[in-house]
Amino acid sequence: MYGNAFIDPNDPRNKQEVEESQELLDAFQAKIDNGQKIEPSDWMPKMYRKQLTRMIEQHANSELIGALPEGTWITRAPNFKRKMALIAKVQDEVGHAQLLYNAAETLGKSREAMLNDLMIGKAKYSNVFNYPAETWGDIAVIGFLVDGAAIVNQLINSKGSYGPYCRALKRICAEEAFHLKQGHDNLVALAVGTPEQRQMLQDAVNRWWQPLMHFFGPPDKQSVHSEQLMRWKVKLASNDDMRNQFLDQYVPKILELGLSIPDPNLRKNSETKRWEMSDPDWDEFYRVIKGDGPCNKERLAVRRWVKEHHQWVTDALLRPERVRTVPLA
Repeated sequence: MYGNAFIDPNDPRNKQEVEESQELLDAFQAKIDNGQKIEPSDWMPKMYRKQLTRMIEQHANSELIGALPEGTWITRAPNFKRKMALIAKVQDEVGHAQLLYNAAETLGKSREAMLNDLMIGKAKYSNVFNYPAETWGDIAVIGFLVDGAAIVNQLINSKGSYGPYCRALKRICAEEAFHLKQGHDNLVALAVGTPEQRQMLQDAVNRWWQPLMHFFGPPDKQSVHSEQLMRWKVKLASNDDMRNQFLDQYVPKILELGLSIPDPNLRKNSETKRWEMSDPDWDEFYRVIKGDGPCNKERLAVRRWVKEHHQWVTDALLRPERVRTVPLA
């Protein structure tokens, strides 16, 4: 494939192919530089397709799996208002997965293949959804801080180069804005509540802080493909830049509620305007990403159970010939 398979430029038989390959790459880059969107029917380098598929698939998986820790609290929500808001939010997250799987399918990988890869542990999802929601305080933290981190990432990526992903993210970001308000309302209610509620919230912040620092991925110095992906506008900001943007926005909001942040080294450098923090445990990050998270087996077991017990729904929608019908009297 042009721009990917090795071509020996010294072999005269390959001269035209080399020139055509470079011409295609130059035209592809020019389209991106001009602010045009890449569409599924356009030619694209193999690495562009591969990295986009991986990124959108992982995003879709994260929306799907991310509904699980919050979903477990629907029956335990503290009141009817919170229950209805949480039901709506979980429904939205599954809908976001649907939009993203649609976008990923335009790159050539079927939804069935993506879901199968997820269930066998081959495909990844965000590290934060490997952790349990132990209390209602965790739901508040997920709704405001985890969703806040996701919005930072999604708003940046919505300005990327691939049309189907950008259009999906535009709708997702609009809905996530409501989730953020719901999360903030929940967080504030606990922060100004009883001493027990406030302590529950502080404990949740303490538990989720390191996974939040892991959320944007490893430091830039460990990134392999970032420079090329940013040139192609697959990524529009580095991991460290997004992490700093999150800290800029949310550290003041946490502190103004009188909550503490479990990192004594967290401070903003007045000269560089960058946040300095303790180095999170990157060994844990890689262990979780590789499938050894606290809730990884549980999360995937739920997805396998759903597939096993609800395959008839898929068959009814996509393969009606497999569904037994009973004639009406």
